[in-house]
Amino acid sequence: MDYLKIFSPATVANVSCGFDSMGFAVDDIGDEMTFTKTKEKGVKITNITGADLTYNVDKNAASAVVKKMLLEANANFGIELTIHKGFSPGSGLGSSAASAAGAAFGANQLLGNKYSELELTKFAIFGEEVACGSAIADNVAAAIYGGFVLVRSYQPLEIVKLPVPTALRVVAIHPQIEVKTKDAREVLPKEIPLKNAITQWANVGGLVSGLFTNDYTLISNSLVDLVAEPARKNLIPHFDNVKNSALNAGALGAGISGSGPTIFALCKGDEIAQKVYKNINETYQKTGINFELFISKVNPEGIKII
Repeated sequence: MDYLKIFSPATVANVSCGFDSMGFAVDDIGDEMTFTKTKEKGVKITNITGADLTYNVDKNAASAVVKKMLLEANANFGIELTIHKGFSPGSGLGSSAASAAGAAFGANQLLGNKYSELELTKFAIFGEEVACGSAIADNVAAAIYGGFVLVRSYQPLEIVKLPVPTALRVVAIHPQIEVKTKDAREVLPKEIPLKNAITQWANVGGLVSGLFTNDYTLISNSLVDLVAEPARKNLIPHFDNVKNSALNAGALGAGISGSGPTIFALCKGDEIAQKVYKNINETYQKTGINFELFISKVNPEGIKII
């Protein structure tokens, strides 16, 4: 294979209770990337559209990943990249993760599928570190594995792919404001009361169990975050109004996607998802802040060749 084009999906990380340890991929929204094998070794980005990103191969999440993979594989060829960003950086929907994970997947195809999904996740984590300074796996793992994932361990890295109930839908709103990951991390509490910690890990267990058993009530009861959301919601204008409007329309739960500002709501079925969409839309129309709003299934396959 000398050329391929891929789709790398946007992702929702944390999923309320699963801070830095859970995430899922969404349908339709994501990056498109092309990979062309060249005789000249090394990596080159030939075009970037949809966002203003660096062409510096050592500072761009995608090219940094490809460079690392080619060096480790001792490849006798190079790769030229193009990147089309299908959604905004800084949205809380895993923008750098889509690029980093997509780069790992695409390079691996040209390397003859040399690396496993777990190894690709490790490469993609490097890209996340290049892009935002944090070696976090939840977004990149969700993009690579598809569906829901649990990052059970970082040392050593262990990813558990979780089942996705067929009626599960996500409604997400991206207010057109910027929340920097660095700022969102700085507001997090340095210590957590034991009572809150117990509740939080019980909710993670409940969410995982609910996904395995198609228990939407258990999923709903478990989508509670006592760690990040209380500290971060003040960075997102009208967060409580959006969350309440989603819950009032029948959402299973709602929370902050990644470090924000995107707010997600999980729903059972298309009818409820449409009601949640309508309620959130009406609520945010009154704020005077521009926003993007979408409904999606959970993407079960992750990155794919197109």
